[in-house]
Amino acid sequence: MKKILLKGIIAGFVLLVISYAALFGLIRLFPSLAEQYYDPMFNFDDSKVWLYFAHPFVLSFALAIFWSRFKSLFHGPSWWRGIELGLIYGLIATLPSMWMIFSAMNVSLSLVISWLVYGVFQAAVVGILFAKISP
Repeated sequence: MKKILLKGIIAGFVLLVISYAALFGLIRLFPSLAEQYYDPMFNFDDSKVWLYFAHPFVLSFALAIFWSRFKSLFHGPSWWRGIELGLIYGLIATLPSMWMIFSAMNVSLSLVISWLVYGVFQAAVVGILFAKISP
């Protein structure tokens, strides 16, 4: 349990930095995509802003538990094991969630695809970290 907590904290901080950088990268590289967040559908209430910064830790702890249980099923170099984890996470968690969001909410396909790609990327980064920390 101690190892899971340590891995989750380390990966959480790495993802927090990546998330913060991605926020500014989105604005610079894809301004039309970033513009969609100004829709009133999105809630930017200051009382919930901490949820944005907590998300990397929630994801990291969940993937740390998954990794500790199933890491023996991943083979190859650490970068490949990480990508494999990201793809599996994308297939079993992110894709179904994005499917429901796109079917139930008024969001563009480009926004949903960007969330899907970003979710797979985050999980792959965490997977590479875990493969290096705890092979």
